[in-house]
Amino acid sequence: MTASRSLSTRNSTIAWKPRSWRWWAIAPESDGYNALILRTALGWREISAIRALSRYLRQIRAPFGQGYMWETLRKNTAITTSIVALFRARFDPNLVATGAERSARETAILAEIEEQLKSVASLDEDRILRLFTNLVQATIRTNLWQIGQDGHPRPVISFKFEARKIEDLPAPRPLYEIFVYSPRVEGIHLRFGKVARGGLRWSDRPQDFRTEILGLVKAQQVKNAVIVPVGAKGGFVPKRLPPPSNRDAWMAEGTETYRIFIRSLLELTDNLDGDTIVPPDNTVRHDGDDPYLVVAADKGTATFSDIANAISAEKGHWLGDAFASGGSQGYDHKKMGITARGAWEAVKRHFRELGTDIQTVPFTAAGVGDMSGDVFGNGMLLSPVTRLVAAFDHRDIFIDPLPDPAISFAERLRMFNLPRSSWQDYNKSLISQGGGVFSRSLKAIPLALEVRALLDLDKPQATPFEVMTAILKARVDLLWFGGIGTYIRASGKATIMLAIAPMIRSVSRARMCAPG
Repeated sequence: MTASRSLSTRNSTIAWKPRSWRWWAIAPESDGYNALILRTALGWREISAIRALSRYLRQIRAPFGQGYMWETLRKNTAITTSIVALFRARFDPNLVATGAERSARETAILAEIEEQLKSVASLDEDRILRLFTNLVQATIRTNLWQIGQDGHPRPVISFKFEARKIEDLPAPRPLYEIFVYSPRVEGIHLRFGKVARGGLRWSDRPQDFRTEILGLVKAQQVKNAVIVPVGAKGGFVPKRLPPPSNRDAWMAEGTETYRIFIRSLLELTDNLDGDTIVPPDNTVRHDGDDPYLVVAADKGTATFSDIANAISAEKGHWLGDAFASGGSQGYDHKKMGITARGAWEAVKRHFRELGTDIQTVPFTAAGVGDMSGDVFGNGMLLSPVTRLVAAFDHRDIFIDPLPDPAISFAERLRMFNLPRSSWQDYNKSLISQGGGVFSRSLKAIPLALEVRALLDLDKPQATPFEVMTAILKARVDLLWFGGIGTYIRASGKATIMLAIAPMIRSVSRARMCAPG
Protein backbone atom coordinates (compact mmCIF):
# COMPACT_ATOMS: atom_id res chain seq x y z
CA MET A 1 0.00 0.00 0.00
CA THR A 2 1.34 3.45 -0.87
CA ALA A 3 1.88 6.26 1.62
CA SER A 4 -1.52 7.72 0.88
CA ARG A 5 -4.58 6.57 -0.97
CA SER A 6 -7.32 8.61 -2.57
CA LEU A 7 -10.88 8.59 -1.24
CA SER A 8 -12.05 7.25 -4.59
CA THR A 9 -10.38 5.42 -7.41
CA ARG A 10 -11.53 8.25 -9.67
CA ASN A 11 -9.86 11.67 -9.46
CA SER A 12 -10.60 12.28 -5.79
CA THR A 13 -8.75 14.95 -3.87
CA ILE A 14 -9.26 13.48 -0.39
CA ALA A 15 -6.57 11.28 1.13
CA TRP A 16 -5.87 9.52 4.40
CA LYS A 17 -2.93 7.79 6.06
CA PRO A 18 -3.52 4.03 5.84
CA ARG A 19 -1.41 3.09 8.84
CA SER A 20 -3.81 4.87 11.19
CA TRP A 21 -6.93 4.22 9.13
CA ARG A 22 -9.72 2.84 11.31
CA TRP A 23 -11.78 0.71 8.92
CA TRP A 24 -14.00 -0.51 11.74
CA ALA A 25 -15.08 3.07 12.45
CA ILE A 26 -16.15 3.97 8.91
CA ALA A 27 -16.76 0.58 7.24
CA PRO A 28 -19.86 0.60 5.01
CA GLU A 29 -22.89 -1.59 5.55
CA SER A 30 -22.98 -4.92 3.77
CA ASP A 31 -25.66 -4.84 1.08
CA GLY A 32 -26.20 -4.89 -2.68
CA TYR A 33 -24.74 -1.42 -3.21
CA ASN A 34 -21.27 -2.82 -2.54
CA ALA A 35 -21.44 -4.72 -5.84
CA LEU A 36 -20.94 -1.36 -7.53
CA ILE A 37 -17.29 -1.53 -6.44
CA LEU A 38 -16.84 -4.50 -8.78
CA ARG A 39 -18.96 -3.14 -11.62
CA THR A 40 -17.78 0.49 -11.70
CA ALA A 41 -14.66 2.53 -11.02
CA LEU A 42 -16.36 4.14 -8.02
CA GLY A 43 -14.73 4.09 -4.60
CA TRP A 44 -16.35 2.77 -1.44
CA ARG A 45 -16.93 6.28 -0.06
CA GLU A 46 -18.82 7.37 -3.17
CA ILE A 47 -20.90 4.21 -2.97
CA SER A 48 -21.62 4.97 0.70
CA ALA A 49 -22.96 8.34 -0.46
CA ILE A 50 -25.28 6.57 -2.93
CA ARG A 51 -26.41 4.26 -0.13
CA ALA A 52 -27.11 7.26 2.10
CA LEU A 53 -29.29 8.83 -0.60
CA SER A 54 -31.19 5.56 -0.94
CA ARG A 55 -31.88 5.55 2.81
CA TYR A 56 -33.27 9.06 2.50
CA LEU A 57 -35.51 7.94 -0.38
CA ARG A 58 -36.93 5.29 1.95
CA GLN A 59 -37.75 8.00 4.50
CA ILE A 60 -39.62 10.15 1.95
CA ARG A 61 -41.72 7.14 0.91
CA ALA A 62 -40.22 6.43 -2.48
CA PRO A 63 -42.24 3.49 -3.85
CA PHE A 64 -39.22 1.23 -4.37
CA GLY A 65 -37.45 -1.17 -2.06
CA GLN A 66 -33.73 -1.04 -1.35
CA GLY A 67 -33.15 -4.24 -3.30
CA TYR A 68 -34.87 -2.87 -6.41
CA MET A 69 -32.92 0.38 -6.19
CA TRP A 70 -29.48 -1.18 -5.85
CA GLU A 71 -30.24 -3.66 -8.62
CA THR A 72 -31.26 -0.76 -10.89
CA LEU A 73 -28.03 1.11 -10.14
CA ARG A 74 -25.94 -2.01 -10.76
CA LYS A 75 -27.78 -2.69 -14.00
CA ASN A 76 -27.23 0.87 -15.24
CA THR A 77 -23.64 1.46 -14.17
CA ALA A 78 -22.93 4.16 -16.74
CA ILE A 79 -25.77 6.32 -15.43
CA THR A 80 -24.80 5.57 -11.82
CA THR A 81 -21.28 6.79 -12.59
CA SER A 82 -22.70 9.94 -14.18
CA ILE A 83 -24.84 10.62 -11.10
CA VAL A 84 -21.74 10.42 -8.92
CA ALA A 85 -19.91 12.68 -11.39
CA LEU A 86 -22.76 15.19 -11.03
CA PHE A 87 -22.41 15.01 -7.27
CA ARG A 88 -18.65 15.65 -7.50
CA ALA A 89 -19.19 18.50 -9.94
CA ARG A 90 -21.49 20.18 -7.43
CA PHE A 91 -19.48 19.60 -4.26
CA ASP A 92 -15.83 18.61 -4.77
CA PRO A 93 -14.14 21.79 -3.50
CA ASN A 94 -10.97 21.18 -5.54
CA LEU A 95 -12.51 20.08 -8.82
CA VAL A 96 -13.04 23.47 -10.48
CA ALA A 97 -11.82 27.00 -9.89
CA THR A 98 -14.97 29.11 -10.32
CA GLY A 99 -18.70 28.86 -9.80
CA ALA A 100 -19.27 29.37 -13.51
CA GLU A 101 -17.07 26.37 -14.34
CA ARG A 102 -18.92 24.29 -11.76
CA SER A 103 -22.28 25.25 -13.21
CA ALA A 104 -21.13 24.49 -16.76
CA ARG A 105 -19.87 21.07 -15.75
CA GLU A 106 -23.17 20.29 -13.97
CA THR A 107 -25.14 21.28 -17.07
CA ALA A 108 -23.01 19.07 -19.28
CA ILE A 109 -23.36 16.04 -16.98
CA LEU A 110 -27.14 16.52 -16.68
CA ALA A 111 -27.40 16.55 -20.47
CA GLU A 112 -25.33 13.35 -20.55
CA ILE A 113 -27.65 11.69 -18.03
CA GLU A 114 -30.72 12.66 -20.04
CA GLU A 115 -29.17 11.10 -23.14
CA GLN A 116 -28.26 7.92 -21.22
CA LEU A 117 -31.78 7.59 -19.81
CA LYS A 118 -33.17 7.23 -23.33
CA SER A 119 -31.75 3.71 -23.42
CA VAL A 120 -33.50 2.67 -20.17
CA ALA A 121 -36.56 0.66 -21.20
CA SER A 122 -38.11 0.11 -17.76
CA LEU A 123 -40.29 2.95 -16.50
CA ASP A 124 -39.53 2.03 -12.88
CA GLU A 125 -35.79 1.99 -13.49
CA ASP A 126 -36.01 5.34 -15.24
CA ARG A 127 -37.90 6.70 -12.25
CA ILE A 128 -35.34 5.39 -9.75
CA LEU A 129 -32.41 6.88 -11.65
CA ARG A 130 -34.20 10.22 -11.92
CA LEU A 131 -34.91 10.17 -8.17
CA PHE A 132 -31.20 9.86 -7.39
CA THR A 133 -30.38 12.58 -9.92
CA ASN A 134 -33.02 14.87 -8.43
CA LEU A 135 -31.66 14.37 -4.90
CA VAL A 136 -28.18 15.37 -6.05
CA GLN A 137 -29.62 18.51 -7.64
CA ALA A 138 -31.60 19.31 -4.46
CA THR A 139 -28.54 18.90 -2.24
CA ILE A 140 -27.04 22.25 -1.23
CA ARG A 141 -24.32 21.09 1.19
CA THR A 142 -22.56 17.86 2.14
CA ASN A 143 -19.76 16.89 4.50
CA LEU A 144 -18.40 14.24 2.12
CA TRP A 145 -15.20 16.18 1.44
CA GLN A 146 -14.64 17.29 5.01
CA ILE A 147 -11.71 15.84 6.96
CA GLY A 148 -11.94 15.05 10.66
CA GLN A 149 -9.38 16.01 13.29
CA ASP A 150 -7.79 12.56 12.88
CA GLY A 151 -7.03 13.31 9.23
CA HIS A 152 -9.60 10.84 7.88
CA PRO A 153 -12.93 11.33 6.09
CA ARG A 154 -15.78 11.77 8.52
CA PRO A 155 -17.41 8.45 9.49
CA VAL A 156 -20.89 9.95 9.06
CA ILE A 157 -22.29 11.25 5.77
CA SER A 158 -24.72 14.15 5.86
CA PHE A 159 -26.63 16.09 3.22
CA LYS A 160 -28.43 19.40 3.44
CA PHE A 161 -31.35 19.60 1.01
CA GLU A 162 -33.37 22.48 -0.33
CA ALA A 163 -36.48 20.46 0.30
CA ARG A 164 -38.77 22.24 -2.13
CA LYS A 165 -36.62 21.00 -5.02
CA ILE A 166 -37.18 17.35 -4.10
CA GLU A 167 -39.79 15.77 -6.34
CA ASP A 168 -42.86 14.17 -4.73
CA LEU A 169 -41.78 15.13 -1.22
CA PRO A 170 -44.72 14.80 1.21
CA ALA A 171 -46.24 18.13 2.23
CA PRO A 172 -45.58 20.38 4.01
CA ARG A 173 -42.10 20.88 2.60
CA PRO A 174 -39.48 22.42 4.90
CA LEU A 175 -37.13 25.15 3.76
CA TYR A 176 -34.12 22.99 4.59
CA GLU A 177 -33.59 19.50 5.87
CA ILE A 178 -30.42 17.71 6.87
CA PHE A 179 -30.20 13.93 6.56
CA VAL A 180 -27.53 12.14 8.56
CA TYR A 181 -26.43 8.60 7.69
CA SER A 182 -23.95 6.07 9.03
CA PRO A 183 -24.02 2.35 9.84
CA ARG A 184 -24.42 3.40 13.48
CA VAL A 185 -27.10 6.10 13.36
CA GLU A 186 -29.51 7.84 11.00
CA GLY A 187 -31.34 11.09 11.57
CA ILE A 188 -33.21 14.01 10.08
CA HIS A 189 -33.63 17.70 10.88
CA LEU A 190 -36.50 19.64 9.29
CA ARG A 191 -36.36 23.44 9.40
CA PHE A 192 -39.14 25.55 7.94
CA GLY A 193 -37.35 28.90 7.99
CA LYS A 194 -33.99 30.60 8.42
CA VAL A 195 -34.90 31.16 12.08
CA ALA A 196 -36.78 28.20 13.52
CA ARG A 197 -36.56 26.39 16.84
CA GLY A 198 -37.54 22.85 17.78
CA GLY A 199 -36.51 19.71 19.61
CA LEU A 200 -34.62 16.56 18.65
CA ARG A 201 -36.27 13.23 19.40
CA TRP A 202 -34.77 9.82 20.06
CA SER A 203 -36.97 7.88 17.65
CA ASP A 204 -37.60 4.16 17.64
CA ARG A 205 -39.13 4.12 14.15
CA PRO A 206 -36.22 3.24 11.84
CA GLN A 207 -38.40 2.70 8.78
CA ASP A 208 -40.26 6.02 8.90
CA PHE A 209 -38.73 8.39 11.44
CA ARG A 210 -39.05 11.29 8.97
CA THR A 211 -42.82 10.72 8.87
CA GLU A 212 -42.86 10.84 12.67
CA ILE A 213 -40.87 14.09 12.77
CA LEU A 214 -42.96 15.67 9.99
CA GLY A 215 -46.14 14.89 11.91
CA LEU A 216 -44.74 16.62 15.00
CA VAL A 217 -43.63 19.71 13.12
CA LYS A 218 -47.03 20.07 11.41
CA ALA A 219 -48.68 20.67 14.77
CA GLN A 220 -45.76 22.75 15.97
CA GLN A 221 -46.22 25.10 13.00
CA VAL A 222 -49.57 26.15 14.42
CA LYS A 223 -48.65 25.96 18.10
CA ASN A 224 -45.56 28.17 17.74
CA ALA A 225 -47.19 30.75 15.48
CA VAL A 226 -47.39 33.22 18.37
CA ILE A 227 -43.69 32.67 19.25
CA VAL A 228 -41.80 32.35 15.96
CA PRO A 229 -43.21 32.27 12.42
CA VAL A 230 -42.12 28.70 11.69
CA GLY A 231 -40.81 25.65 13.52
CA ALA A 232 -38.19 22.93 13.30
CA LYS A 233 -37.95 19.33 14.49
CA GLY A 234 -35.40 16.57 14.31
CA GLY A 235 -34.98 12.95 15.22
CA PHE A 236 -32.35 10.23 15.21
CA VAL A 237 -32.42 6.42 15.31
CA PRO A 238 -29.55 4.43 16.86
CA LYS A 239 -28.99 1.34 14.69
CA ARG A 240 -26.75 -0.74 16.95
CA LEU A 241 -28.45 -0.60 20.32
CA PRO A 242 -27.70 -3.45 22.75
CA PRO A 243 -30.67 -5.30 24.29
CA PRO A 244 -32.88 -3.01 26.44
CA SER A 245 -32.31 -5.38 29.35
CA ASN A 246 -28.77 -3.98 29.53
CA ARG A 247 -30.09 -0.54 30.34
CA ASP A 248 -26.74 1.16 31.05
CA ALA A 249 -25.15 0.00 27.77
CA TRP A 250 -28.37 0.74 25.90
CA MET A 251 -28.48 4.29 27.27
CA ALA A 252 -24.75 4.82 26.65
CA GLU A 253 -25.10 3.89 22.97
CA GLY A 254 -28.18 6.10 22.54
CA THR A 255 -26.38 9.03 24.14
CA GLU A 256 -23.33 8.58 21.93
CA THR A 257 -25.43 8.42 18.75
CA TYR A 258 -27.11 11.66 19.89
CA ARG A 259 -23.64 13.24 20.07
CA ILE A 260 -22.85 11.95 16.58
CA PHE A 261 -26.11 13.38 15.27
CA ILE A 262 -25.52 16.81 16.84
CA ARG A 263 -21.95 17.02 15.52
CA SER A 264 -23.15 16.05 12.04
CA LEU A 265 -25.74 18.85 12.03
CA LEU A 266 -23.11 21.38 13.05
CA GLU A 267 -20.73 20.15 10.35
CA LEU A 268 -23.11 21.60 7.75
CA THR A 269 -23.83 24.82 9.65
CA ASP A 270 -21.99 28.13 9.29
CA ASN A 271 -20.47 29.76 12.36
CA LEU A 272 -20.19 33.41 13.36
CA ASP A 273 -17.04 35.22 14.45
CA GLY A 274 -18.43 38.57 15.49
CA ASP A 275 -20.24 39.70 12.35
CA THR A 276 -18.18 37.49 10.05
CA ILE A 277 -19.65 34.27 8.63
CA VAL A 278 -17.30 31.28 8.94
CA PRO A 279 -18.36 28.44 6.59
CA PRO A 280 -17.36 24.80 7.25
CA ASP A 281 -14.03 23.75 5.73
CA ASN A 282 -14.01 21.85 2.42
CA THR A 283 -17.70 22.50 1.90
CA VAL A 284 -19.26 23.93 -1.26
CA ARG A 285 -22.37 25.94 -0.34
CA HIS A 286 -25.29 26.41 -2.73
CA ASP A 287 -27.48 28.20 -0.17
CA GLY A 288 -25.52 31.24 0.95
CA ASP A 289 -24.91 32.08 4.60
CA ASP A 290 -26.86 30.04 7.15
CA PRO A 291 -25.49 30.10 10.71
CA TYR A 292 -28.74 29.45 12.57
CA LEU A 293 -29.27 26.08 14.21
CA VAL A 294 -30.70 25.44 17.65
CA VAL A 295 -31.86 22.22 19.25
CA ALA A 296 -34.10 21.54 22.20
CA ALA A 297 -35.27 18.61 24.27
CA ASP A 298 -37.91 16.21 23.04
CA LYS A 299 -38.99 12.67 23.82
CA GLY A 300 -35.94 10.64 24.86
CA THR A 301 -33.62 13.66 24.99
CA ALA A 302 -35.07 15.60 27.92
CA THR A 303 -31.82 15.25 29.87
CA PHE A 304 -29.46 15.76 26.92
CA SER A 305 -29.31 19.55 26.75
CA ASP A 306 -25.99 19.79 28.59
CA ILE A 307 -24.55 17.26 26.12
CA ALA A 308 -25.62 19.39 23.14
CA ASN A 309 -24.32 22.59 24.73
CA ALA A 310 -20.97 20.91 25.46
CA ILE A 311 -20.66 20.01 21.77
CA SER A 312 -21.55 23.60 20.87
CA ALA A 313 -18.73 24.81 23.12
CA GLU A 314 -16.35 22.15 21.76
CA LYS A 315 -16.91 23.38 18.21
CA GLY A 316 -16.89 27.07 19.16
CA HIS A 317 -20.44 27.49 17.87
CA TRP A 318 -21.51 31.11 18.16
CA LEU A 319 -24.65 30.29 20.16
CA GLY A 320 -22.65 28.70 22.99
CA ASP A 321 -24.91 27.35 25.74
CA ALA A 322 -27.95 28.88 24.01
CA PHE A 323 -27.62 26.14 21.40
CA ALA A 324 -29.90 23.83 23.44
CA SER A 325 -32.53 24.82 25.97
CA GLY A 326 -32.67 22.95 29.24
CA GLY A 327 -29.92 21.35 31.28
CA SER A 328 -27.92 23.32 33.83
CA GLN A 329 -28.38 26.49 31.74
CA GLY A 330 -32.11 26.23 31.25
CA TYR A 331 -35.05 24.05 32.17
CA ASP A 332 -35.93 20.39 31.87
CA HIS A 333 -39.12 19.95 29.85
CA LYS A 334 -40.02 16.67 31.51
CA LYS A 335 -39.36 17.81 35.07
CA MET A 336 -41.32 21.03 34.69
CA GLY A 337 -44.14 19.55 32.60
CA ILE A 338 -45.30 22.99 31.55
CA THR A 339 -47.78 21.89 28.88
CA ALA A 340 -49.31 19.13 30.99
CA ARG A 341 -49.71 21.38 34.03
CA GLY A 342 -51.43 24.03 32.00
CA ALA A 343 -53.81 21.52 30.47
CA TRP A 344 -54.49 19.99 33.87
CA GLU A 345 -55.78 23.32 35.19
CA ALA A 346 -58.35 23.21 32.40
CA VAL A 347 -59.23 19.63 33.36
CA LYS A 348 -59.71 20.56 37.02
CA ARG A 349 -61.91 23.51 36.13
CA HIS A 350 -64.06 21.40 33.84
CA PHE A 351 -64.64 18.81 36.55
CA ARG A 352 -65.31 21.51 39.16
CA GLU A 353 -68.10 22.77 36.93
CA LEU A 354 -69.47 19.22 37.04
CA GLY A 355 -69.25 19.22 40.84
CA THR A 356 -66.17 16.97 41.19
CA ASP A 357 -62.78 17.65 42.76
CA ILE A 358 -60.48 15.31 40.84
CA GLN A 359 -57.62 15.94 43.26
CA THR A 360 -59.51 14.12 46.04
CA VAL A 361 -62.31 12.10 44.38
CA PRO A 362 -61.12 9.05 42.35
CA PHE A 363 -61.97 9.15 38.64
CA THR A 364 -61.30 6.91 35.66
CA ALA A 365 -59.04 7.82 32.76
CA ALA A 366 -57.83 6.36 29.49
CA GLY A 367 -55.29 7.82 27.13
CA VAL A 368 -52.75 7.78 24.32
CA GLY A 369 -49.11 7.87 25.36
CA ASP A 370 -46.75 6.35 27.92
CA MET A 371 -45.05 7.45 31.12
CA SER A 372 -41.81 8.44 29.39
CA GLY A 373 -43.60 11.18 27.48
CA ASP A 374 -43.50 14.75 28.77
CA VAL A 375 -47.21 15.47 28.46
CA PHE A 376 -48.73 12.05 29.09
CA GLY A 377 -46.31 11.16 31.89
CA ASN A 378 -46.68 14.46 33.74
CA GLY A 379 -50.44 14.50 33.29
CA MET A 380 -50.92 11.05 34.79
CA LEU A 381 -49.06 12.19 37.92
CA LEU A 382 -50.97 15.40 38.59
CA SER A 383 -53.68 13.76 40.70
CA PRO A 384 -53.01 10.99 43.24
CA VAL A 385 -56.49 9.57 42.71
CA THR A 386 -56.30 9.02 38.94
CA ARG A 387 -57.46 5.52 38.03
CA LEU A 388 -55.82 4.90 34.65
CA VAL A 389 -57.69 1.91 33.22
CA ALA A 390 -56.22 1.79 29.71
CA ALA A 391 -53.67 3.47 27.48
CA PHE A 392 -51.63 2.77 24.37
CA ASP A 393 -48.67 4.15 22.50
CA HIS A 394 -47.02 3.11 19.22
CA ARG A 395 -45.62 -0.06 20.85
CA ASP A 396 -47.95 -1.45 23.51
CA ILE A 397 -51.44 -1.47 24.97
CA PHE A 398 -51.87 -1.17 28.74
CA ILE A 399 -55.10 -2.33 30.44
CA ASP A 400 -55.86 -2.25 34.19
CA PRO A 401 -59.63 -2.75 34.61
CA LEU A 402 -59.84 -1.94 38.34
CA PRO A 403 -56.67 -0.13 39.46
CA ASP A 404 -55.88 0.83 43.03
CA PRO A 405 -55.27 4.62 42.88
CA ALA A 406 -52.36 4.69 45.34
CA ILE A 407 -50.59 1.59 44.04
CA SER A 408 -50.95 2.50 40.36
CA PHE A 409 -49.85 6.10 41.02
CA ALA A 410 -46.66 4.90 42.68
CA GLU A 411 -45.92 2.56 39.78
CA ARG A 412 -46.52 5.30 37.20
CA LEU A 413 -44.15 7.56 39.15
CA ARG A 414 -41.48 4.84 39.11
CA MET A 415 -41.85 4.47 35.34
CA PHE A 416 -41.80 8.25 34.84
CA ASN A 417 -38.40 8.36 36.55
CA LEU A 418 -37.11 5.36 34.59
CA PRO A 419 -35.18 6.51 31.50
CA ARG A 420 -36.92 5.62 28.22
CA SER A 421 -39.54 3.48 29.92
CA SER A 422 -42.37 1.74 28.07
CA TRP A 423 -45.56 0.05 29.23
CA GLN A 424 -43.61 -3.21 29.18
CA ASP A 425 -41.72 -1.91 32.25
CA TYR A 426 -44.95 -1.79 34.29
CA ASN A 427 -44.91 -4.28 37.17
CA LYS A 428 -47.45 -6.80 35.89
CA SER A 429 -48.16 -8.11 39.41
CA LEU A 430 -49.73 -4.72 40.25
CA ILE A 431 -52.28 -4.90 37.42
CA SER A 432 -55.81 -5.87 38.45
CA GLN A 433 -57.55 -9.10 37.44
CA GLY A 434 -57.82 -9.60 33.68
CA GLY A 435 -55.52 -6.75 32.68
CA GLY A 436 -52.01 -6.73 31.25
CA VAL A 437 -49.59 -5.17 28.79
CA PHE A 438 -49.97 -6.34 25.20
CA SER A 439 -47.73 -5.66 22.21
CA ARG A 440 -49.39 -4.01 19.26
CA SER A 441 -47.61 -6.53 17.04
CA LEU A 442 -49.81 -9.37 18.31
CA LYS A 443 -52.30 -10.88 15.89
CA ALA A 444 -54.92 -11.09 18.63
CA ILE A 445 -55.25 -10.01 22.27
CA PRO A 446 -57.11 -12.32 24.68
CA LEU A 447 -59.95 -10.49 26.46
CA ALA A 448 -60.73 -11.47 30.04
CA LEU A 449 -64.26 -10.87 31.32
CA GLU A 450 -63.10 -7.75 33.17
CA VAL A 451 -61.60 -6.29 30.00
CA ARG A 452 -64.69 -7.08 27.96
CA ALA A 453 -66.83 -5.22 30.49
CA LEU A 454 -64.45 -2.25 30.53
CA LEU A 455 -64.21 -1.92 26.76
CA ASP A 456 -67.68 -3.15 25.78
CA LEU A 457 -66.20 -5.94 23.65
CA ASP A 458 -68.31 -9.06 23.70
CA LYS A 459 -65.82 -11.64 22.36
CA PRO A 460 -62.92 -13.69 23.71
CA GLN A 461 -60.22 -11.92 21.70
CA ALA A 462 -59.70 -8.88 19.47
CA THR A 463 -57.04 -7.38 17.24
CA PRO A 464 -54.87 -4.57 18.66
CA PHE A 465 -56.66 -2.11 16.39
CA GLU A 466 -60.06 -3.17 17.75
CA VAL A 467 -58.81 -2.84 21.33
CA MET A 468 -57.38 0.64 20.71
CA THR A 469 -60.62 1.75 19.08
CA ALA A 470 -62.53 0.45 22.09
CA ILE A 471 -60.22 2.33 24.48
CA LEU A 472 -60.98 5.60 22.69
CA LYS A 473 -64.71 4.86 23.15
CA ALA A 474 -64.45 3.55 26.72
CA ARG A 475 -66.89 4.76 29.40
CA VAL A 476 -64.30 6.73 31.37
CA ASP A 477 -64.34 10.17 32.96
CA LEU A 478 -61.26 11.52 31.21
CA LEU A 479 -59.57 10.83 27.88
CA TRP A 480 -55.98 12.18 28.02
CA PHE A 481 -53.83 12.59 24.92
CA GLY A 482 -50.09 13.01 25.28
CA GLY A 483 -47.99 15.03 22.86
CA ILE A 484 -48.89 17.76 20.41
CA GLY A 485 -51.36 17.46 17.60
CA THR A 486 -54.38 15.33 18.37
CA TYR A 487 -56.97 14.80 15.66
CA ILE A 488 -60.54 14.24 16.82
CA ARG A 489 -63.51 13.56 14.60
CA ALA A 490 -66.85 13.87 16.35
CA SER A 491 -69.76 11.67 15.31
CA GLY A 492 -71.98 13.38 12.81
CA LYS A 493 -69.33 15.97 11.94
CA ALA A 494 -67.57 16.24 8.61
CA THR A 495 -64.64 18.25 9.90
CA ILE A 496 -61.60 17.21 11.91
CA MET A 497 -60.48 19.29 14.87
CA LEU A 498 -56.76 19.75 15.57
CA ALA A 499 -56.20 20.20 19.28
CA ILE A 500 -53.14 22.41 19.72
CA ALA A 501 -53.80 23.97 23.10
CA PRO A 502 -55.34 22.85 26.39
CA MET A 503 -58.98 22.25 25.72
CA ILE A 504 -61.86 20.18 27.03
CA ARG A 505 -64.78 18.88 25.02
CA SER A 506 -67.60 16.65 26.11
CA VAL A 507 -67.87 13.78 23.67
CA SER A 508 -70.53 11.11 24.06
CA ARG A 509 -69.87 9.47 27.46
CA ALA A 510 -66.38 10.83 28.16
CA ARG A 511 -64.64 14.07 28.90
CA MET A 512 -61.64 14.70 26.73
CA CYS A 513 -58.48 16.72 27.20
CA ALA A 514 -56.00 17.10 24.36
CA PRO A 515 -53.00 19.03 25.64
CA GLY A 516 -50.12 20.30 23.59
